[in-house]
Amino acid sequence: MNCAPQRIKPEARYTYADYLTWPDTPRYELIDGKAYAMAAAPSVRHQDVVLQVVRQIANQLDNTACRPFVAPLDVRLPKHPNDRDQDTDHVVQPDILVVCDPNKIDERGVVGAPDWIIEILSPGSASYDQITKRALYERVGVREYWVIHPIDGMVFIYRHNGVRYDTDIQSLRGQSCASVVPVCIEWDQFIPVILPDLPPLPSEDELI
Repeated sequence: MNCAPQRIKPEARYTYADYLTWPDTPRYELIDGKAYAMAAAPSVRHQDVVLQVVRQIANQLDNTACRPFVAPLDVRLPKHPNDRDQDTDHVVQPDILVVCDPNKIDERGVVGAPDWIIEILSPGSASYDQITKRALYERVGVREYWVIHPIDGMVFIYRHNGVRYDTDIQSLRGQSCASVVPVCIEWDQFIPVILPDLPPLPSEDELI
C-alpha cells in the first residue's frame, strides 16, 4: 500500500469532503488525513476467499440485525458523532465488514466503527493491514478484526478488550469463531480447494 501519488500529495492531509471529489479509480483510503492508494484489482485467490467467507457469514446472520458488506464500500470513522464531511479524516474500504447497528448505515456507506472487519492479505498490503489499519481499528473501537494470511495459512484474530486488542492466531483449518456475532467460519469447506499448496499441519508427534 503506497501513499497516493500524482496530484494527491503524500505529505498533504485530506478529509472525506476532499475524498468525495476524487475519481472512482484509482481508489484511496484516508487514515489520519493521509491518502493511501489501494492496490489494483485483487487476485482470483483473494476474491475466492472473500466470496467464500462472506457467504458463510451471510448465511449465519440471516434473520438477524447484523449485515455483512464487501468492498468497495466507504466506512467513515469520524472522531466525534457530529463531525461533518470536512472534519472526517478516516475513510477505509475493508474487504469484509459486519455492522449490527442500522443507524450506522446510510446511502453513502457506513459511518462509525463496524462490529467486525476482515482483511485478506496480499503481498503488497501486509504491513498496511497489520500495522496501520490495525492501529486505526483498535483506536476507533472496531470490536473484532481478522487478518487472513492466504500464503501462510493463518488468521490473526484481534478482539478488543475495551482498551486494546488481544491477539489470537489460528490456522486456516477446522473452525474459527467470531466473538461479536454468532458466526463460525468452516475453513475446511473451501481452503483445500482455493489454497491446495498449504503445507499440512504438523502432527502431535512432530510438535514433541
